[in-house]
Parts: sequence; C-alpha cells; structure tokens
Amino acid sequence: MELVLIDDILSFKNVTFMILSVMMIAAVGYIFGRITIKGVSLGTAGVFLISLVYGGIFYEDISDKFTESFVKNSLSLVDTLGLVLFVSAVGFIAGPNFFSNFKKNFKSFVALAIIVIFSGGIACAGCILIGRSFTDLGNDEFTALMSGILSGALTSTPGLSAAKEAAGSDYENAVSVGSGIAYIFGVIGVVLFVQLIPKMMKADMAKERELLKVSGKSGRKSGQQEKLIEMDSFGLMPFALAAVIGIVIGSFKFSNFSLSTTGGCLLVCLIFGHFGHCGKISLMPKDSTLKVLRELGLMLFLIGSGVKGGAKFVEYFEWVYFLYGMIMTIVPMVIGFLFAKYVLKLSLLNNLGSITGGMTSTPALGTLISTAGTEDVASAYAATYPVALISVVLTEQFIIMLL
Repeated sequence: MELVLIDDILSFKNVTFMILSVMMIAAVGYIFGRITIKGVSLGTAGVFLISLVYGGIFYEDISDKFTESFVKNSLSLVDTLGLVLFVSAVGFIAGPNFFSNFKKNFKSFVALAIIVIFSGGIACAGCILIGRSFTDLGNDEFTALMSGILSGALTSTPGLSAAKEAAGSDYENAVSVGSGIAYIFGVIGVVLFVQLIPKMMKADMAKERELLKVSGKSGRKSGQQEKLIEMDSFGLMPFALAAVIGIVIGSFKFSNFSLSTTGGCLLVCLIFGHFGHCGKISLMPKDSTLKVLRELGLMLFLIGSGVKGGAKFVEYFEWVYFLYGMIMTIVPMVIGFLFAKYVLKLSLLNNLGSITGGMTSTPALGTLISTAGTEDVASAYAATYPVALISVVLTEQFIIMLL
C-alpha cells in the first residue's frame, strides 16, 4: 500500500469530503435497495450499485482534486474496515453453531466448496481457450485478464492477490481490470440468486428454518451468560480483541499463502463465539451489537470496493469481458447448488448458505440472512468459506501457470 501523504491526512477538508461521500452513497443506496420487483430487491447491494455509479462519474475528478493516493488509500481504509467488521460479526454469530454443524456436515461443506471453485476454474479455462481466437491481446495478457475476471466473478480478494502475483508485474494491471469488470455481476448475481431460488422452489421458509436448526445447533445456556463478567455493556472489547488477533494471524504467509485479514478474523471470531467466555470473562458481544456491526461493515465494504470498481468499469468495460464474468459467476453457482441439492442432500438454507461461502460472496450472505429470517445460515457460510478461500488461490495460480 502506498504511503498516504501527510498533508492529505491532516487536511480536515479532504477527510470531511470523503466522510460526506460515504454517508451520501449509503443514504441513496439503501433507498435504491428498497425498490422491490415481484418480491425481489437488491437490499444492501443497492449501496454497491450507487457506489459504482458514483465511482464511474466522480472518481477521476475527485482524484485530481485531492490526489489519487489520498482517494485510493481512503477507499482501501473504508472497504478493509468494513470487511473486518462484517466477517468478525459473522464469526461471532456463527460460532455457537459452527462446530456442531461443521462436524455433522464436514464432508459436504468441503466437497461443495471444492466443486464450486473447480467449476469456476473450468469455466474460466474454457473462456480462455475459446476467447483467444477473438482477442487482439497476447496469450499471456489475455490469460491474466481472464484470471482477474475469475477473481471478480467470485468476489475474491485473496484470489485477486494470487492472480496478480502469478501474472507478474507485466500483467498485474490486466488482472485488476478483469476483476473490476466482473466484480459487479459477481456481487449482484449471487445476491439475486439467493432470493430467486426460494421463490422459484416456493419454499416454506418457516419449515426451512426448522430444518436448519435440526442440522446442529449447540446454543449456550443463558443462565451461564448472566454470571459472566461483561467488559463493556455492548461487548465491543471482545469484538475488538478478536479482530486484532485475527488481523495478526491473517498477516502471516506460508509459501505465499495466507488466510488474509478476512480469513484470520473469521477464524478467531468463530473460536471466540464457540466458547463464549474465558473463565468468568464474557467473550461474546451482544446480539444487537453484532447485527449493527455486521450491517455497518457490509455497507462500508460495498462502498469502498464499489467506488473503485466503478472507476475501472467505465474505463475498461467491454461487453465480451462482462459476459465472461457472468459465465464464471453463474456456472459454479448453479453447479454448486445442484450438487448440494441432489448429491449432498443439504436443506435449502444450508445449501444457499454454503453457496455464499463457496462463492466467497460477503454481500450475498447479508441478503440471505434477510431472506431466510435467521442468522443461522452464517454457519454454512463460515464452514465453506475457508476451503473456498484456499481453493480459489490455488486455482488462480494453476490457470496462469498452465494456460
């Protein structure tokens, strides 16, 4: 990350403008997300669309006015902070049910995550082999571009990093461009999918919620909770502590692989949420705190990534690349859903929760929680996400090396 200019940091006017922009995008985005057509709405993903529009129209002017380094670092701060808040809250929410659910469905979750990412990789390889005949780009540059499209289609930041590293400095810009183009449908496609499937199947959500609980909920005794020492009335101390530990763990690299900030925070918060306390000290934030931080984090993440994506989208957009991205989002999503339904026999909500994890789709999980009417779906997301995280990093590297 580039060093932020000291003058930019100290400029109250610059910081105030960025805060104003974030709040304005959020306000308009939530209004837009409330628009419902035949029972389907974008929800929080409406914030993402407004962010894209804002980035496409204003990014260049803002960069000229405040210096590009300040804008880029401000947006990185916004989306990274949002991601930390969101995945940490999800980890705490899923923690009490995660290990019992994971133990019962371990093979299913692992298999599904691998199937989803493998299907995406096959779709990407097919698009590369076919698309080479219709592009003016060299083979290496086109492969780098397509690997970026795959990372965007799967909304995977670790995948993007792995693709950039494998492509090398000569083609890392092509990777970034591809990711920016595909990211839009990568977000919106999965968000719509988790809403449309229950409607198409005419699912009884009350019944599906009961099936989800039967799959393994450990819970926690409320009487025990009352006897624990709360460090603060909202539970922000254990939340912050878990996030700090997660960020540190995620920063370690092993043979060029790391859990990343996302994976580290998710893992630590799952553990905190599972045990709930250390001796007589409570490690569990209040439910209301987790809900607020989860939504706030999702909002900030979508704004930060959306504004950056909008700028790239306008500059480099071509319909054929957007089409490739759609294919790489739809194919693994549909194959994963059918595999989970007919082979693994997962219940609908476990299926969709696993799909959001397998697609590494943070926004879609937020939408699914709202659609399902329960946060228990976060357990399936948390179970498939780590396996998908590792799989997508390896897949990106193999595609660039082999093709």
